[in-house]
Amino acid sequence: MDHLTSVELAIAGNEASDLLPVHSEALLAAHGARRGFWTVLDEGPVEECLALLLEKDDNPGHWFAHHLDALPGREAGRTEDGEALAYRDGWVYAIGSHFGSKAGPLRPRRAFFSRFREDDAARGPVPLQIVRNQFRLHRAFNDALRAHGVDTLPPGERSQARFIVETTHRGTARGKRWTRRLAPGDHPVNVEAAAFTPAGTLLLGLRFPVTTAGEPILLEIDGVEAMFDGDEHTWPTVTGVHVLTGVTPPGTLTGFRAITARPDGSFDAVIGSIDALNKGSILIDDHPHGGGVECRHVRFSLPRASGEVVAELAPFRNVEGLAEIDGHPYYVTDEDHRIALWFA
Repeated sequence: MDHLTSVELAIAGNEASDLLPVHSEALLAAHGARRGFWTVLDEGPVEECLALLLEKDDNPGHWFAHHLDALPGREAGRTEDGEALAYRDGWVYAIGSHFGSKAGPLRPRRAFFSRFREDDAARGPVPLQIVRNQFRLHRAFNDALRAHGVDTLPPGERSQARFIVETTHRGTARGKRWTRRLAPGDHPVNVEAAAFTPAGTLLLGLRFPVTTAGEPILLEIDGVEAMFDGDEHTWPTVTGVHVLTGVTPPGTLTGFRAITARPDGSFDAVIGSIDALNKGSILIDDHPHGGGVECRHVRFSLPRASGEVVAELAPFRNVEGLAEIDGHPYYVTDEDHRIALWFA
């Protein structure tokens, strides 16, 4: 990425995840901005971690960050680890990783979907709808991987013990009914990226699991909007499982880091390591060749999902978001207590 320019933006919390273009002209006008992106920070509940990255309209090249003032209602403080953003019909969606800490166990606070109307962000505190699924989607994701016959990399002994067995034991000790949605042999599923398809289904890019060939996996789900209708939630169904082929370097494991929808119906994505090195990751302990992988910008279409490499993002291993405005790519990397935005 040595051909790109970067700007550094200070904002509370560290590690910016994902990058989503602002669609609302009213929102841009309210901040005097000519363009902007949403990002989500993962160091707290989602209502405290949504932020705008904006370029001043009267001072091109000057970027600034602004926290969203969100009203989470009864789910306040009950989420963490927002990782993926997506846009559809005026709504911005922020999605949890559905994963756990790097050493386990899985955490139900991370299994959530949330959304808000983007135009509302131009007028003051924004009502934020949050739905936590209590491992229902963990069960649906694992059942779909089996039903579609995806040749997934078998769970390592340590990851199985720390993510599945320990989570079940903790939930049982606390009398949690969600324990019945975990089963021996399940994969700990790490959702890292999301984008809506033209048909209205949602693609979820997984950082883990991957296939035995080390290739990244996409889950396609339907019924996301219905989750937010009333108190009796209708849960999404998995309608497709796709393997992104042709872009994983030989001898490595790659998972999704970001996905963005393109105007022609195709998708751009960033792929990279399944977890960070030297941070106590059980996944890397089990699968050392899944760490230290430099990021790639790739492109693919469905249903074939055969990818092509658009750009090598070496030497970076920490690209967390990708978006495109006026044909130009923008990337965000996770940095300690700051955000680095990269562009041509």
